Amino acid sequence: MAEISARSPSAPERGEPPAPPGTGEQPGHRQRLIAAMATAIEEKEYRETTVADVVRLARTSRRSFYEQFEDRDACFLALFDATNDAMMRRVAESVDVEATLDEQVDAAVAAYIASVTERPALYQSFVRELPALGAAGAERSAATLERFARTLIALVDAAGEAQPGIVRRPLTIDTAIIIVGGLRELLVFSVQSGRDLQELRATVGATVKAILRDTVV
Repeated sequence: MAEISARSPSAPERGEPPAPPGTGEQPGHRQRLIAAMATAIEEKEYRETTVADVVRLARTSRRSFYEQFEDRDACFLALFDATNDAMMRRVAESVDVEATLDEQVDAAVAAYIASVTERPALYQSFVRELPALGAAGAERSAATLERFARTLIALVDAAGEAQPGIVRRPLTIDTAIIIVGGLRELLVFSVQSGRDLQELRATVGATVKAILRDTVV
């Protein structure tokens, strides 16, 4: 597991977050195509998005697209990876491991929910479309769940290293999966129901704190 520093814990890197051009280093073809897929989904939903839409928005060619991705679904899955990895980085960077455990939980939950609410069309698309991709979608979903769980374990470990005694027992992978899996399912249900996700912050925070108190404190 990667080491995590006091203010900037690291999450696994699988691609650049889908952000508009000009927000950082000049993106390569792959990053531009992933960002274009995100824009296309936000404009017209994934089912209506074509490879032609993506290459037009990315200002590149179909040849460049197929040099990077086998098909449209492969680009969509790469967007899923990039979006979730950007969320993991944001959650990790939001946590001050020298704060109280309750404050760390509140910061992580706020960052997680903000990531979803800022780009709702993307997450709604993931909820609707990932199951339709069959085994590939299921495998990617499971892998992402495990990465989130291991990011949470790393954050708890980092808190224990920064504040000896704040964590008395390690967070197990099973418990971490229960936490992040339950949160993901709650958000999926809430997105499908059209609920304001900010309403979930207090409940999610209280639940996570209760689990951590019973398992690591």
